[in-house]
Amino acid sequence: MEKFRAVTTSEKRKKARYVLNVDRLNHLSEEERAKLSEVSKKYAFRANDYYLNLIDWNDPRDPIRKLIIPHENELNEWGQLDASDEKAITVRKGVQHKYGSTVLLLVNEVCGGFCRYCFRKRLFMNGNDEVQYDLEEGLRYIEEHSEVNNVLLTGGDPLILQTPKLAKILERLRTIDHVRIIRIGSKMPAFNPYRFLNDQSLIDLFKEHSLPDRRIYLMCHYDHPRELTKQSREAIRRVIEAGVICMNQNPILRGISDDPKAMAQLWNELSFMGVSQYYVFQGRPTAGNEPYEMPIVESYHKVEQAKKLCSGLGKRVKYCMSHESGKIEIIGVDHRHIYLKYHRAKHAADEQRLLVCHRNDEACWLDQLRPVDGGANKYYQVDQTDHRYFN
Repeated sequence: MEKFRAVTTSEKRKKARYVLNVDRLNHLSEEERAKLSEVSKKYAFRANDYYLNLIDWNDPRDPIRKLIIPHENELNEWGQLDASDEKAITVRKGVQHKYGSTVLLLVNEVCGGFCRYCFRKRLFMNGNDEVQYDLEEGLRYIEEHSEVNNVLLTGGDPLILQTPKLAKILERLRTIDHVRIIRIGSKMPAFNPYRFLNDQSLIDLFKEHSLPDRRIYLMCHYDHPRELTKQSREAIRRVIEAGVICMNQNPILRGISDDPKAMAQLWNELSFMGVSQYYVFQGRPTAGNEPYEMPIVESYHKVEQAKKLCSGLGKRVKYCMSHESGKIEIIGVDHRHIYLKYHRAKHAADEQRLLVCHRNDEACWLDQLRPVDGGANKYYQVDQTDHRYFN
């Protein structure tokens, strides 16, 4: 990982050139390209020369390589395309409303391939029409729901949008009084920092709409400390100076982000830059993602090992899984049990509920765990409410 130094004027003028065909990956053998071409026919491949240059092509286990280059085992019959049942909380085309105060707008389907582990890879497959190009219906929905104070622009990657298109969305959201936070989920700071270095109008747009009591949050997706190049650090510096709050979230992935020392290095470096690590996610059982899957118990212990190497600011992370019933934090593991708690719940009655399950070192998802109460309750709730303190 490079230490910080100023980005020169000539470096700022560079532009990442996109690579959309694995046949153009000359570092791979002809046999490898042929195998991976079959994978990319099903799950889109999208890279650029900047990001590909971060790979050590002499190391077949290089974590950046695993992040961006297709894996032949993605074609295994495993998992579901919509592993968290997002269809059930889709209230309009391209609009999801799972938690009372938060609405998601899927604003762009052009993203597939940035990360091979993407849990929305279904959006980038032929025939999918979940993403809404015309956001007017979704914006009207937000206007009509005064409980919504937090809107997440996601997809796809919203920052693939040209700045004038993004401006129209932000301007409209800023006319809705009850929307206090606009979040933008993006891999761009890691994947293509030139998006920020070459477009002053984007920085000006952030400065205009990230207000003292109505902030824009940029939810970054750094998976490995080697993504923190001088260009990426400069991009983050500019965004922060524009008044945007930067956070990071990423899944724990086999051979990519499962090394406690690398995790700690990432979280510490981000904290030095003014970026908080928000979530580490348990990988969803999404079709095509078997090569990256990690058992819950192993992941929990690696996250805890990483925390030991961090300051308090570096280890504010929550280790969670985005289950169809809510975001569930894994809070403890002992020799008999796994302890979990709803951090955000789809149903209000589940908020902050404690879940206690029998320890299973092979389980990778909530549905593979056995609750201590025998499973009578679908969501494995254990009532921990002390009515002396709760109305």
